[in-house]
Amino acid sequence: MGKKGDLSNFERGMVVGARRAGLSISQSAQLLGFSRTTISRVYKEWCEKGKTSSMRQSCGPKCLVDARGQRRMGRLIQADRRTTLTEITTRYNRGMEQSICEATTRTTLRRMGYNSRRPHRVPLISTTNRKKRLQFARAHQNWTVEDWKNVAWSDESRFLLRHSDGGVRIWRKQNENMDPSCLVTTVQAGGGGVMVWGMFSWHTLGPLVPIGHRLNATDYLSIVSDHVHPFMTTMYPSSDGYFQQDNAPCHKARIISNWFLEHDNEFTGLQWPPQSPDLNPIEHLWDVVERELRALDVHPTNLHQLQDPILSIWAN
Repeated sequence: MGKKGDLSNFERGMVVGARRAGLSISQSAQLLGFSRTTISRVYKEWCEKGKTSSMRQSCGPKCLVDARGQRRMGRLIQADRRTTLTEITTRYNRGMEQSICEATTRTTLRRMGYNSRRPHRVPLISTTNRKKRLQFARAHQNWTVEDWKNVAWSDESRFLLRHSDGGVRIWRKQNENMDPSCLVTTVQAGGGGVMVWGMFSWHTLGPLVPIGHRLNATDYLSIVSDHVHPFMTTMYPSSDGYFQQDNAPCHKARIISNWFLEHDNEFTGLQWPPQSPDLNPIEHLWDVVERELRALDVHPTNLHQLQDPILSIWAN
């Protein structure tokens, strides 16, 4: 239930700004944490009377947390983003003449723009790999769309039967969603599901190949020979194509490197920076497949039932 009743002048201004920006009543209520009724009333008053100030601004009890107290509370948040509301209240009350309750803490934090949200998950990247990613970006910053049209993108992906959204929550402001202290790092890991390999380019969708077990260099050589080679020679007959692959161990095996050297007169391998799945646009295709799987009327209960809709969604 969002906040009801009179709002401060600042809060009323936020409501008007949100509605004038094109947000619906529901979207404004969800973004600002106010009730839909309050959003509708405040915006109606502004439209009819040009009113953006509260006539009852001086009513009600005195705020227990002044500007200095808000700065103190902000420092507690900055020091530990994962602290709970109870811990914030306890730490704030230490050394204070007048204690506050958790409800006051929650109200103050919302007034300051903080809300408890789940952190974004990002890969854990070393300093060395960060430098290599930057080098790649600088080397390709002047590529045009026409240049990128010559790249065929590839990757493996695993689709799981079950998913876990986690239970970690943090305190952050609306514009702090990518602040390092507001993120939860993840590492590459597998889990019971179906592994597939796929590729595509600007021009067309490529093949999707199910992988029955962990991909090794021998299996990947078969994929490269049977799927990558015909795709590249067909789509880029002038030998101006680039094939992208990540730095997985099976991709860097000697037999794979030798195979690409033997065919370097037909297409070129795109040098790829380490730990850069977010740079590969095929991630958008995996997202489409994932969302379509979750939207199925009948959810698969085993791996065999999972593979067929994956292939069908990709083909469509």
